[in-house]
Amino acid sequence: MEETDDDVRPPARLRALTSWQASRVSTIGARATARHMPLSARSDFAVLAALEEYGPLSQAGLGRRLGIDRNEISGIVTRLDSAGHVDRTPDPDDRRRNVVTLTTAGGRRLVAIQDAANRAQAELLAGLDAHEQQQLHALLTKVLRAHRPEPA
Repeated sequence: MEETDDDVRPPARLRALTSWQASRVSTIGARATARHMPLSARSDFAVLAALEEYGPLSQAGLGRRLGIDRNEISGIVTRLDSAGHVDRTPDPDDRRRNVVTLTTAGGRRLVAIQDAANRAQAELLAGLDAHEQQQLHALLTKVLRAHRPEPA
């Protein structure tokens, strides 16, 4: 017996739920991202983008801003520091803290990861024209602004 699209189509009640649709799109987006970016590149991207946008931050501040656990952010920063993508120095105001700064090499790494992220986005949004992509982004931004930020 040959399988048709109707054989794998979820029930209409599920398809009618925006939350169900958003979950499915999230899964598709995660798979596209995984095809274009290894897991470590995704966490590197978040940290490097935060440093580029906000400037030097403590490791704890990075973790809070990105919703990343203290131990995990420490490992990410250690990896980025070892690769020369960030500098980690003691905070002059509080020697117990480290301040993390983006390096020139880190800026180049961020551009390379952004290229991979752009390819994943293009794959995810291939069914939409440029205007529809902008509309979707604007609507998702509006939905997210209506809810209190939560750790990722």
